[in-house]
Amino acid sequence: MSGVLRAMWQDMITPENRYAWLQSALRNVPGDTGLALRRRFIGRYFRAAGEGLVIYSGAMIYGAEKLTVGDRCRIGIDNMIQANGEIEMGDDVLLGPGVKIWSVNHAFQNLDVPIWDQGYDHKKVVIGNGVWIGANTFVLPGANIGDHCVISAGSVVAGKAIEPYAILAGNPARKIGARQERAVAALPDAADR
Repeated sequence: MSGVLRAMWQDMITPENRYAWLQSALRNVPGDTGLALRRRFIGRYFRAAGEGLVIYSGAMIYGAEKLTVGDRCRIGIDNMIQANGEIEMGDDVLLGPGVKIWSVNHAFQNLDVPIWDQGYDHKKVVIGNGVWIGANTFVLPGANIGDHCVISAGSVVAGKAIEPYAILAGNPARKIGARQERAVAALPDAADR
């Protein structure tokens, strides 16, 4: 038993390991208590966390020190965020349940070396203001999602730039509309006024 306690004590030496233990302890605390504890203790490990951050139960965040989150962001139930390549979220970002955002991927160019020995490619992910990413969407390294986009549930967003106000769906995610087009289409015709 003393060997296990010694190992735990050694784990607590680095901030990264303290964060991992803290995240494990708070990850599934239910209700308002869990929301308050995760906001207060998990958010402090982020590069920056804006006002009104909500981290729902089950969220796992790796590389928290390279995650920047704006005001009023909601990290959804069972989200997995791999921020070691850097992730930046604007204000009012909403992540549905099961969303995955990755900023790191295995390097695999050298055929003579096993993939796990080739290191990693780091590509920053940027998510603009007012973006809604639907349930079970996967955002890949290098994605740059413009302001006010909506990403449909189950989409896979490649590492490319997405124009503001776009509505995307599919694997790979493709533009299926634009939010301002829908808003204009919903307005009554000038002749009807």
